[in-house]
Amino acid sequence: MLEPNNNNELPAIPGKRYFTIGEVSELCEVKPHVLRYWEQEFPQLSPVKRRGNRRYYQRQDVIIIRQIRSLLYEQGFTIGGARQQMDGDDVKHDSQQSQQIIRQLRAELEEVLDILR
Repeated sequence: MLEPNNNNELPAIPGKRYFTIGEVSELCEVKPHVLRYWEQEFPQLSPVKRRGNRRYYQRQDVIIIRQIRSLLYEQGFTIGGARQQMDGDDVKHDSQQSQQIIRQLRAELEEVLDILR
């Protein structure tokens, strides 16, 4: 998966285990109804559903949403094209996702280091 350019401008992902749909909406700058639609279109996106059908997203889900957002909004893919891109890049996806998590953690640790100085 290509590294999304605009995702650098998105807020940092906090070090929480679960995020509500409202939090993910703010982190990814995508409206909640769009997130619910993407769940139906992209099998990789499967948040945990609890009582009352409330969705709880994990860090991995937020990263996948940012990748989908990049494919659709920045790279100009259609839903079908983005789905194929996501399906075709499963092997690349794991390493890219790991690299993105490492970059995110590094940025967060640098912020903590700046605060401690």
